[in-house]
Amino acid sequence: MTLPVVKFGTPVLRQKGARIESVTPEIARLVVDMFETMHHAHGVGLAAQQVGHALQLAVIDVRGVKDRPSRLWLDGQEASVDAFMPLVLVNPAVKAVGVRERGPEGCLSFPEIYGEVERPGEVEVTALNERGEQYHFKAGGLLARAVQHEYDHLQGILFIDRMDTITRNEVRPEVDELQAETKSQLASKR
Repeated sequence: MTLPVVKFGTPVLRQKGARIESVTPEIARLVVDMFETMHHAHGVGLAAQQVGHALQLAVIDVRGVKDRPSRLWLDGQEASVDAFMPLVLVNPAVKAVGVRERGPEGCLSFPEIYGEVERPGEVEVTALNERGEQYHFKAGGLLARAVQHEYDHLQGILFIDRMDTITRNEVRPEVDELQAETKSQLASKR
């Protein structure tokens, strides 16, 4: 089922997600719905906060993105990114290990708003999958950026928070307009 993606100005986007103690049937259903929602919106990642749930849960699928390559290492060996997708991150721990790089980012909760964000180029990740099994990988390129973007969501941090002052000022009018629209919509539902 496709879920509504909440927009900037919705309070849940600023909430740190609760740890998931076990992958229940409800969590498994949420994972399926989040993938459907993400693919329907043509995104490469989606955090539970973006569909109204403050949980430590995100989904990622970078298959098909050719203009921004991804890299993946499993047990120290380079591996196929496409074979590793789609990716479920439950209670992820992310450690930056690469040199910082600037790159473009967008967010499904900020429609049509894009900006340059500096992030480490590689990360090491430990998480649980959709079966509650722990796994570990190292990512680079777009996959590393997507992991960090979604991990930030799980902490209540948004990509606009990671922009430098110049970039943030460039997108401020669009962000302010989106926030005002969202708050107006939320107020009308009360």
